[in-house]
Amino acid sequence: MSISILESCKKRKRRPKLFGFQTFGDPGSPINPTGPFRENIRIFLQQCAEIEDYRIQEMPIWCTLLVHENKSFVVPLYTIEEDVKLSPKPYCDQCRCSGWSNHFVSKRKYHIVIPLDDRWNKRLDDGGFDLDDQTHLLHGLIHCNGFGHLLCVNGIEGGSKFLCGREVMDLWDRICTNLRTRKITVEDLSKKRSMDLRLLHGVAYGHPWFGRWGYRFCRGSFGVKEHHYSRALEILSSLELDKIMHEVDYSDRGREVKQIIRHYRNLSETQLITLKDLLKFMLTVKYVSAIEKKTVQPIAKSPPPCRQSLQRNKQQSLVKEKQIRYRKFATAISNMDSRWPARRLEYAAEVIVKALEEKKSDKFSHGGNGMTRQDVRDAARLHIGDTGLLDYVLKSLNNVIVGNQIVRRAVNPKTRILEYTIHELRNGIQLTEEQESTENSEPTVTPGKDIYNDVLCIYRSIFLDYPESEMVELATQGVLDSKHFAKEWPLQDEEEHLLTFIIKLMPRLTFTHTDLELKSDFMPSGEVVVLPLHTTIGEVKEAAEKALRDTYYVTEQFEVLAIENLENYEDREVIFGAVESGAELFVKGMGIDLDTPLKYQGGVGTWKVRCECGTGDDDGERMVACDICEIWQHTRCCGIDDADNVPLLFVCAACCDSLGQLKI
Repeated sequence: MSISILESCKKRKRRPKLFGFQTFGDPGSPINPTGPFRENIRIFLQQCAEIEDYRIQEMPIWCTLLVHENKSFVVPLYTIEEDVKLSPKPYCDQCRCSGWSNHFVSKRKYHIVIPLDDRWNKRLDDGGFDLDDQTHLLHGLIHCNGFGHLLCVNGIEGGSKFLCGREVMDLWDRICTNLRTRKITVEDLSKKRSMDLRLLHGVAYGHPWFGRWGYRFCRGSFGVKEHHYSRALEILSSLELDKIMHEVDYSDRGREVKQIIRHYRNLSETQLITLKDLLKFMLTVKYVSAIEKKTVQPIAKSPPPCRQSLQRNKQQSLVKEKQIRYRKFATAISNMDSRWPARRLEYAAEVIVKALEEKKSDKFSHGGNGMTRQDVRDAARLHIGDTGLLDYVLKSLNNVIVGNQIVRRAVNPKTRILEYTIHELRNGIQLTEEQESTENSEPTVTPGKDIYNDVLCIYRSIFLDYPESEMVELATQGVLDSKHFAKEWPLQDEEEHLLTFIIKLMPRLTFTHTDLELKSDFMPSGEVVVLPLHTTIGEVKEAAEKALRDTYYVTEQFEVLAIENLENYEDREVIFGAVESGAELFVKGMGIDLDTPLKYQGGVGTWKVRCECGTGDDDGERMVACDICEIWQHTRCCGIDDADNVPLLFVCAACCDSLGQLKI
C-alpha cells in the first residue's frame, strides 16, 4: 500500500521535508557535500532525514520521504546506523567475498533501505522487518570509509506495485554519487524467467544488467580472472547464427531455434550475424510494443505444420481419446547424451516429484495440483544447487514414470502457462480421466508472440544444452562463475579552494617500540581528507589523525608523527606547493592497536584456502576443509556435488597422495 502525501505528513509530529524521488541525489539536490563519505553521510542525516522515535536492535533510524513526481506517492527511504562494536556481526561477509578481507574493520555501517510496498506505512519495528531480508526494494550497506555493497534491488517483478528496478537503481546510484562513496560491490544473482541476467546481458551488451550504472568485473569464483571472464563473453558473443542453426539441427529444440532466428532476422533492419546481435536486438524489441504487436501477424499467415496438427488434435480429442505411451525415466535417460551421470538425473527427478507431491497434498493451495516450471525449479533448488542439471531434467519430464508417479506437462487452459502434474499409477495403469490428448500436447513456439519465451528458448539451447561443444560449455560456466561486480567513483578534486589527499599508513611503523608490520597490502584504499587551500602541514597531520581515529578501531589511538617525504618541512608551513592535491600521503606514527580483534574484515581466523582452481581466498562458494592439512577447497573442485552432504571425514587429494607414498 502506497503512502499519500497527506498521510505521510499526518504521521509526523512536525511537518516533514519532502524530496523529489526522481531528482533526489542529483548534483546539489538535496545537498552538495564536498568532503569524504564519513562526513557527507552525517550532513545528509542532519539536513535530509528525520530521526525516528524508536530503534531496531539498538540502532538509530532516520527516514527521508521521497515524493514520486509522476505518480504522487511517497516512498520512505530509511538510513540505519550500525555501531560495529555492538553488532552481532562485526565482520563483513561481503567484504571477504569481494576480496576485501584485508580492509580494516570500520566503526560504523550505514544501511540504506526502502522496504517492500506493504511496509511503507508501518514502523520498521512493527514485526516482520528483517535487515537481512532480500525482499526489500533497496538495501545498500556502506561502511563509514566509503566502501560498501549493494545487497538487494527489487522492482515490479520483485513484488513492488509502484517502482521498477531501474528506478530504484537510478536512485541508489545518485545517492552514492552525491555522498561520494568510494567503491560499491554487488553480487549479481538476478534472474529473469529462470535465466541468469549476468549471462544473458553479458553476451548481449558485454556487461551485466548492473553494468548500465558502471558496475564492472570485480572478482570471479573458482579462480576465474577478469581476462577469463572477458574471453568467455567474447566466445559466446561471437557465435555465428548460421553455425548455430546448423549445429542445433538434431537437438530437441533445433526447429524452434531456427524459427526464432529467422523471425528476428526478418524483423531487423540490420543484419544479425552473431548471437550478440540476436540477443541485443531481441532485448531491444521487447520494449517496443508497436513492433511486438506486428510480429504476431506474419507468423499467423503460415503456421508451422506442428501448429496445424495441434489444432487438428484439439478437434479430434472431442470425438475420441488418444492412447498415450509412457516410459520409465530411467529408460528415457539411457538414450540421452548427458554430461551428468544417470544417478544424478534420477535423484533430480525424484526431488521434483517430491515437490509435486507436496503441492498435490496441500489442500489449501490455490490453482489446482499443477506447478509452473519456475515453481518446480524453485522448490527443487532447495535441495539441488546445480541449475543446469535441473533445467536438463525438467526438459525431459513429460509422460515419464518416476517411482509410482507419472509426470506430465501440459498447458493450463485457464492460465495458458505450462504446468507439471503427477498422476498415480494403479497396477501400472494411469487413471483414465487423465488420458486426454489435449493435456499431453506441448505448445509450440510462435516467434514474436512472447519475446521472453523466445529469448528463453535461445538461452536454453545455446547456454545449457549446446550440442557437442566443450568450449561453449566452459565459456558459459566462466560467465556464471563471475558474480561479483563493482563500481568505483573517481576521487573528486574539482574545487579550486580545497585540497584533497589520500592518507595511508606506512607498512613499517618505525615509531612503535617494536617493528611490527601490517599486512603487505595494508589499507589498500587509504582515507580521504579534504582541507582548505592554505592548510599547514601540522593541520594535515591533525586531519589525518582525526580521520583514522574516527573510521577504524585499529587506529583509534593512533598519533601521526610524520608524513613521508615531508620530514624536512616545519608544521607551520603550508602544504600547498609542496604536494599536489589528489596525492597519496604516507603517514608514520604510534598507537596502532594490532591486538584488537576488530582489525581486518576477514576476521581473526587463520584458516587457509588453496584450491586446485587457483583460488587462494574465500570467494563465497561452498568449501570443505581437509581433516589432515586443514586447507579449505571448493566442494565442486573436489568432486562433491551440490546435492551431496560434505563427508564427515574428508582428506584432500594431496594428502591422499602423501599417505599413499608412506604406505609404499
